[in-house]
Amino acid sequence: MKCPVCRTDNPPDSKFCKECATPLPTSRLSPPLVTETLETVREELTTGTLFAGRYQIIEELGHGGMGRVYRALDKKLNEEVALKLVRPEIAADRSTLERFHNELKLARKISHPHVGRMYELMEEKGAHFITMEYVPGQDLRALIRQTGQLTVGKAIAIGKDICEGLAEAHKQGVVHRDERQALFPSNIIIDRAGNARIMDFGIARSLAVKSRTGAGVMIGTPEYMSPEQVEGKEVDARSDIYSLGIILYEMLTARVPFEGDTPFTVGVKQKSEIPKNPKAINPNIPDDLGGVILKSLEKDPSKRYQSAGDVRAELERVEKGLPTTERVAPERVTPTRKPLTSKEITVKFQTKKIIIPALAVVAVIAAAIYFIVRSRPAKPPALSTSGTWKKSWSIC
Repeated sequence: MKCPVCRTDNPPDSKFCKECATPLPTSRLSPPLVTETLETVREELTTGTLFAGRYQIIEELGHGGMGRVYRALDKKLNEEVALKLVRPEIAADRSTLERFHNELKLARKISHPHVGRMYELMEEKGAHFITMEYVPGQDLRALIRQTGQLTVGKAIAIGKDICEGLAEAHKQGVVHRDERQALFPSNIIIDRAGNARIMDFGIARSLAVKSRTGAGVMIGTPEYMSPEQVEGKEVDARSDIYSLGIILYEMLTARVPFEGDTPFTVGVKQKSEIPKNPKAINPNIPDDLGGVILKSLEKDPSKRYQSAGDVRAELERVEKGLPTTERVAPERVTPTRKPLTSKEITVKFQTKKIIIPALAVVAVIAAAIYFIVRSRPAKPPALSTSGTWKKSWSIC
């Protein structure tokens, strides 16, 4: 059984891909027509392709349980966007798409430096796709794989950014209430300034894969799911706190607290196994930071932090205890004076050259007039009829 997303070979009786945990197609979930559509769309979206008569594909950015993401140029607005093609078996459920339209109204209200903007859900020849803000940078998972354990200061800085984004999303009512997907590193972009931004927020919970019988199917990996998500219970913002705790754990140890051979195994551990103290893996982690992570990973939601703001306050407190050299200063964009262009320099230079001689000429003319006036003979004064003298002025 070949995974339709990462193309990994799996045993024929597998329900999930052993590599990316994507639900594997069956005769019930993926009829031949759907598979053919997926392959056709995938072949069309190559570099240079004009999709939907508007979006010119620049490159593929990645793929996951929901579909493939491309960087594209919106020819209509002349700006780059991220375009996500939704897998046909996900978009086949009309009620799911309708629910997503409602969720998108909420997601579009989020305007925050640490949350990517959502644009539209559209359809082109039966293929559904989502447009969103394109953020140049690297996703957090790739960063962790590249660097291994992040420094304490960097992990705290990223964690604070995520907390701010979550707090704004929760304020707008966008929380992971009932979806089967969690906040995870692949959907967090670290931009070129080093700031974190949450992408796809509000999408995964709306586009849940459902079989014809209506049973929910898990999208993505369960490594970042809270125990209540794994059990399919009603969840709230505290589920995001749990996912954030796992992300902090992974940034500082380069591993997740719960691993297993199958999604089911990982899910069981999320519900029942106590996570290992991250400090036992990375001794550089301060004790109080380890405590923040473990509290975020409490099985009982009531024992976790109750808001993203609470977590950020704790991270800020820990950060203040770090040596100054270990802290990561927030990026600030300082306006700088625009350098003079060659044209500006030429104009200023030429102006200076012109003004000085002009002033000299004016001075010479003024002096000449003065001497001419002085050298002209004065007219004799005229006697007024009243017997008094009048002064007569020459006007030059």
